[in-house]
Amino acid sequence: MFDWFASLIVYQWLGLTPASAGGAALHFFVMDVAKIFTLLVVVVYVMGLLRAMLSPERVRDYVRGRPKWLARTLAILLGAVTPFCSCSSVPLFIGFVEAGIPLGVTFSFLIASPMINEVAAVILVGILGWRLAALYVGAGLLVAWVGGVAMEQFRPERWVERYVWQIRMGETPAVPVDRSFAGRHRFAWHEVREIVGRIWKWVLAGIALGALFHGYVPQAWVVRHLGGHDNWLAVPMAVLVGVPLYSNATGVIPLAEAMLGKGVAIGTTLALMMSIAALSLPEMLILRKVIRWPALALYAAILSVAFTLVGWGFNLLT
Repeated sequence: MFDWFASLIVYQWLGLTPASAGGAALHFFVMDVAKIFTLLVVVVYVMGLLRAMLSPERVRDYVRGRPKWLARTLAILLGAVTPFCSCSSVPLFIGFVEAGIPLGVTFSFLIASPMINEVAAVILVGILGWRLAALYVGAGLLVAWVGGVAMEQFRPERWVERYVWQIRMGETPAVPVDRSFAGRHRFAWHEVREIVGRIWKWVLAGIALGALFHGYVPQAWVVRHLGGHDNWLAVPMAVLVGVPLYSNATGVIPLAEAMLGKGVAIGTTLALMMSIAALSLPEMLILRKVIRWPALALYAAILSVAFTLVGWGFNLLT
């Protein structure tokens, strides 16, 4: 349906041809805009109905006071099922620290939350298939666990800004929740407006990058420089390239789709996706308000190494 819609607009109405770079790029753009935004609205609404009782504060409270292994597992799973981008995850990260949750557990949440969520997973399945979606989610969960444990070994508490330790989380009365279907509908529709309104420009940017890559980058060049599974430099370069390209797990999917279509190796593509979603400059700048430069550099280094190892590993396996 989406392919037919894009072909109608680009090839019939605008008169472009599939053989032209502009036609191929515009067809990719129109098709992915229609497909991704349709899936985005539907999935966010459905998950909003199910998540009507879940708030960031309750996410924090689920984790507080648990044994460390259980707290880390809960933090990663809750991070994976809450559609927070990296910049909105950082304020919740501050709440975790202020609530006395171990910093290693908190970092596991911070890694998982922007990189994995059910919205991105469903769209990944719809765009790229369940195999790549499973690879991405599984690798993200592993990186979140290992990354949090690795951060913990360096005692990052000593690098937390002093004002964070001075804040004490006050107990606030529970806000009554409307559990009727109408109340859940209002909450779900608010989630759609809030989440789509926050990320639509990054999704469009990701689709535009994917369209340009799909239409204008020659496949022979891609295969020669990025497509080989034995190209060891391609993966760390993908991680470095992903840092300034701020987006979220949903917005990076069209670029991954275009890269895979041109023959880029799966591991290289996964490394770029993870880097863009979880290791972005805006997140680093916001996180700097909470932790000092040594912890920030350590966090970036651990994730860069983890993403590179994931990329190399998948390239070898495939």
